[in-house]
Amino acid sequence: MNRKGRIFNTSGDCRLQIHYMVNITERLEKIKAMVDAGQYFTINRARQFGKTTTLKALEEFLKDDYIVISMDFQMLSASKFRNENVFSIAFARKFIKAADLNKNLTLESLYPLQKMLETNREEFGLTELFEALSDVCKEASCPIILMIDEVDSASDNQVFLDFLSQLRGYYIGRDSIPTFQSVILAGVYDIKNIRRKLCPGEDSKINSPWNIAADFLIDMSFSEADIAGMLIEYEADHHTGMDVGLIARLIYEYTSGYPFLVSRICKIVDERVNGSEGFEDRSSAWTREGFLKAVRILLEETNMLFDSLIHKLRDYPELDKMLRDLLFKGKEIAYVIGIPSLEEALMFGFARVSENQLVIANRIFESLLYNLYLASPQMQQEQIYDVAWKDRNQFIENGRLNMKLILKRFVTHFDDLYGDRGQRFYEEDGRRYFMLFLKPIINGQGNCYVEAETRNRERTDLIVDYHGERFIVEVKLWYGQARHEQGEAQLAEYLRHYHMKRGYLLVFNFNKTKEAGVREVEYEEMILVEAVV
Repeated sequence: MNRKGRIFNTSGDCRLQIHYMVNITERLEKIKAMVDAGQYFTINRARQFGKTTTLKALEEFLKDDYIVISMDFQMLSASKFRNENVFSIAFARKFIKAADLNKNLTLESLYPLQKMLETNREEFGLTELFEALSDVCKEASCPIILMIDEVDSASDNQVFLDFLSQLRGYYIGRDSIPTFQSVILAGVYDIKNIRRKLCPGEDSKINSPWNIAADFLIDMSFSEADIAGMLIEYEADHHTGMDVGLIARLIYEYTSGYPFLVSRICKIVDERVNGSEGFEDRSSAWTREGFLKAVRILLEETNMLFDSLIHKLRDYPELDKMLRDLLFKGKEIAYVIGIPSLEEALMFGFARVSENQLVIANRIFESLLYNLYLASPQMQQEQIYDVAWKDRNQFIENGRLNMKLILKRFVTHFDDLYGDRGQRFYEEDGRRYFMLFLKPIINGQGNCYVEAETRNRERTDLIVDYHGERFIVEVKLWYGQARHEQGEAQLAEYLRHYHMKRGYLLVFNFNKTKEAGVREVEYEEMILVEAVV
């Protein structure tokens, strides 16, 4: 069936009939296995990571075997959490309304809850609510699944903790007391984070009432194959002639499968790059160059996800400091359970764990953070930014970036401005100042990011994309000739990976006898442009 009217969606949940979507059937099957096993669990992922879409799809996926009651705590105002009587009444009403949409739950089954609500309104608390819900589960024609989205809306209310305690109690007694087959909560915060947010420093709240929950280990990010499947459906409708494998790989490399970013880039290519200058139709838009333009547009726009991330940096100063150290100082940060700034970086989506080390979650977030930090008034007052801004047009020749000239000018200006500040300055600020020098030159026309796997105190592989052309610049500190030769070999290996013949090596050398400047070195069949500061 041709559904050319479908679009890429980044607002609210996705629906198969009107949106291009990744096929999540395999994930739904894994979640159903948890439900079949009677597990209670929380789907906690960062903002706009597909939680609501997954719950909606799961409701449909489970409907033949279960009665699914789907609720959204965002629909309950703050006043509904002021005490357990008010909350219990509001919850009961929402439950009944959700049940009305389910044909498998009859009015007779709901009678215990409705009766309790009508006859015992003033005394209707959590105890009465759960007694009635237990009766509903007993009378129902098949097991009931309770799903609650946006549990973050309740995250600063003691009533919610008490609600979880009741769920826990009925779960523990489920062999003798009728209760829900499975309970699924969804939100950014997992329950231990909600507990900490509720009651910081209170020893009496150490043990979370949600300690009965099973671990939710299902990967909700999109793989390269997932993305390709969605693009194949789009291609069947529009016949652009795109290289699906290439575009899927590029999208995955930049997003690491973050659902919102995947859909957002596709939407920008389809609706904004397509028809713009240089990209007159879909065929020219769905190319590497069109993709890179979409990335630039994305990084320049305001959206709810980026706004949320930026606000988190303001609200969590230790998180902000840790991310700066990770990005600019090459600091290697081992993941250790229980450190707040690390847990926050993972919970909010800034970072992921790779080989027990914390790395930025994806290239888009990395570029966003670099742009944010380098665009600060404090940084742009630096003289190195000012001289690059004044000279920026000199580095573009026939629409191409002259990276060798950039390195030459950087060496000269950096030595003039900062040459007498010593080793500590080089180690902590050298790479940051090169990126600051680069920013006004490529701003609006290119983007850059750092390969997470190569970032440490000794070296950084900086990738610069400008008008579809890629430059690899390895930035490293001088630790002797042997280590320098290792750096050349590493850069050459990286160039081979990208099928390139030319690379750039920027070395910060704090020895007084150094020979500053730029030279070209032949390495095997490649040219390495080496700059020493």
